[in-house]
Amino acid sequence: MVRFTTTLTSGGGNATGIAVPEDVMAELTPARKTAVVATLNGYEYRTSVGWYRGAFMMPVSAEHRAGAGLAAGDPVEVTLELDDAPRVVVLPDDFAAALGSDAAASDAFAKLSYSNQNAHVLAINGAKTPETRTRRIASALQKLRG
Repeated sequence: MVRFTTTLTSGGGNATGIAVPEDVMAELTPARKTAVVATLNGYEYRTSVGWYRGAFMMPVSAEHRAGAGLAAGDPVEVTLELDDAPRVVVLPDDFAAALGSDAAASDAFAKLSYSNQNAHVLAINGAKTPETRTRRIASALQKLRG
């Protein structure tokens, strides 16, 4: 486990992140990208730290900023621990049913990385209307088959 204090930085638009100092990463792991459990001002979540544009960066989504009570420019106490627990995407019931009735798409989905599986689920869960959700599920199945 490593701890440090920094500032939540804006990457432009709604994107925010935390620059993780190289000495902190060296203490944590020799990898250029690693899964971590991050704690920001007492709020804990799972994420990754990766090498991006010449620095180790950790993204902080709007959901996690709200959970930690942070905005870009705020100081933040950060604790990082290596995350060796398996990453499993929880499928929404309608998407799970659609995958269950499409063997090719289901097989393709199972072969995706956690991040790519999660991207499909986030797109589906981000739909604001039932019609959009249905279209996004159909689109995901088509992409997985193709």
